Amino acid sequence: MDFGFGLILLIVIVLVVLGYLATRFSIVTQANRFVIERLGGYFQTWDVGLHFLVPFIDRTKSRVSIKEQVVDFDPQPVITKDNVTMQIDTVVFFQITDPKLYTYGVNEPIKAIENLTSTTLRNIIGDLELDESLTSRDIINEKMRGILDEATDPWGIKINRVEVKNIIPPKDIREAMEKQMRAEREKRQAILIAEGNKRSAILNAEGEKESRILRADGERQTRILEAQGQAEAILKVQQATAQGIEFIKNAKADEAFLRLEAYKALALVADGNATKLIIPSDLQGVIGMASAIAEALSPASNAAAKPKAKKDSTPDSE
Repeated sequence: MDFGFGLILLIVIVLVVLGYLATRFSIVTQANRFVIERLGGYFQTWDVGLHFLVPFIDRTKSRVSIKEQVVDFDPQPVITKDNVTMQIDTVVFFQITDPKLYTYGVNEPIKAIENLTSTTLRNIIGDLELDESLTSRDIINEKMRGILDEATDPWGIKINRVEVKNIIPPKDIREAMEKQMRAEREKRQAILIAEGNKRSAILNAEGEKESRILRADGERQTRILEAQGQAEAILKVQQATAQGIEFIKNAKADEAFLRLEAYKALALVADGNATKLIIPSDLQGVIGMASAIAEALSPASNAAAKPKAKKDSTPDSE
């Protein structure tokens, strides 16, 4: 019976030992590193894989993630060069490059980074005025990244980026800035309206100018075409007249026909509105002769001539 109890106790002890030894195996996953101490001192850094801790000798000091991490710090009060107090909060992106230095380099690394960030930010903003602080975020970010990266290098930390998240000026400064921005927007609006009106006036003037030019050009073309038409009409009339004269010349017209044409021309002149007529000297005699012939042939002249003839014939009858 004692033998059976001892065997059971031995089995239990073996199982306990095996269970304990099983707990001494560790699996390191991707993007993680284990810092191992042996007899209280740094032994090695375990990479990805299965590892065994020697019982009572080795222990895991820390488990470190080598992924990029982001820390958002609370707003920090800072004073500008022109004595304006502002609240600025920052975001730091960092990555652990050496787990050993990260474990043994500094106590509470995140707290150390926060304090280092606040002091660096105060130093940088202290050399800038308010307007420069509000418009120089890229410069502030780059300066802080360089300073923090250099300071955290002994801790096994790589500072990848530092971003100024918010810059909060005092309330009176914000109100003044809002008024200034509102005035600037109204100024730009007025300038844009004035430029629009100016451009509209210029376009209207240019349109009116082009319209007048086109209208004048159209009138000029019309006058040219009318003048050309009149010239062609006159030319046609003169050509017809010349052809008529040529036909008369070729027909060998006598003096009587020419005088008849002169009479016709004189009749056309007499039908006009002129109060005075200038008659050529060669036509005056013809007209006088024609008038005499007309009077001689008129009925009144014949009536006056007949009694006289009868009276003269009476003595003869006697």
